Amino acid sequence: MSLRLSTVILPYLRWHEGGRSAWQRAEELGFHTAYTYDHLSWRSFRDGPWFGAVPTLTAAAAVTERLRLGTLVTSPNFRHPVTLAKELISLDDISGGRITLGIGAGGTGFDATALGQEPWTPRERADRFGEFVPLLDRLLTEDSVSYEGTHYSALEARNIPGCVQRPRLPFAVAATGPRGLKLAARHGQAWVTTGDPKLFETGTPEESVQALRAQAEKLAEACAAVGRDVTELDKILLTGFTPDRGRPLESLDAFVDFAGRHRELGFTDIVIHWPIPDSDFASDVKVFERIAMEAPAQLRWPARV
Repeated sequence: MSLRLSTVILPYLRWHEGGRSAWQRAEELGFHTAYTYDHLSWRSFRDGPWFGAVPTLTAAAAVTERLRLGTLVTSPNFRHPVTLAKELISLDDISGGRITLGIGAGGTGFDATALGQEPWTPRERADRFGEFVPLLDRLLTEDSVSYEGTHYSALEARNIPGCVQRPRLPFAVAATGPRGLKLAARHGQAWVTTGDPKLFETGTPEESVQALRAQAEKLAEACAAVGRDVTELDKILLTGFTPDRGRPLESLDAFVDFAGRHRELGFTDIVIHWPIPDSDFASDVKVFERIAMEAPAQLRWPARV
C-alpha cells in the first residue's frame, strides 16, 4: 500500500471566493483526507477572514464524494463534549461516514482566552483533555449518557442515531506527553504529531527525526501498557512545524525524500498545508499538485508477505 497523503485547508477563504474550489480540487488531486483547523482565529490570520470548522466541513461534505474530511485538531479550549458530539454525529451523517476527528489538548493561543477565561496551565489542559476524550467517546457510542466530572458534565444527553461509522467516527489524538499518549492508546484510531516544537527554530532535520522516533517509541510503550498493539493506530505527521519547514514542498524529489525518511519511522500519513500566498504556508501550486498526484506512487510500502 502507499503512504497516505493528506492536506489541511485553512478556513480563511470565503466559500464562493476559493473555499469551495479548494476542497473540490483536493478530491480531484487524490488526497486521502482534507482537514481544517478548528480555531476561533489563528496566529497571523487573526485580523483577517476565518471561518468555523464544522460549517466548513459540512459544506465540503456537500461538494465532495470520496474525500475523507476532518479537524486537525479540535480541542477543549472552546468546545464541550455534549455539544460537539451532536455536531459530529450530524456531520458524519451528512458526509456519509467520511469524518475523522483530530483532537488535542489545546494551547495558549487566541482560543484559550476568547471566551473571557484565563489561559489554562499545561496541567489544567491535560486534566480537561483527560475528561474530554473519554466522555466524547461515550457520547458518540451510547444513546444516552449521564456523567458528572470535575470539568464536564452530561445529563441524559441523547445522541440517536449515533455515527454512520461504527462504533463511532475515528479519533486522531494529537499528543506527545505521557497523559496524551495514554489517551491515544486507549481511545485513538490514529496518533498525530507535529514533531518537537523546541527544534523548530534551531534544530536540524536529523534531530527532528530522532525526536519523532522517540515519540513513536513512547506511543508504543503507552499502547503496551493498556494491552494494545501499536500497529493498530495510524501515525499522522502534520508537516510545516519541523526544522524542514517548507523545504519538502520545493520539489517532488525533496518531498519524496522527506516523506520516505518519516515513513521509515512508521508514519502512515503525511499531511501538507494547502498553499497560502504570502504566509508561512506559501508554496508553488504546480509543485504542490505534482506532489499530490505523483508522490504516493513513489512511496509505496513493500508488499507484505
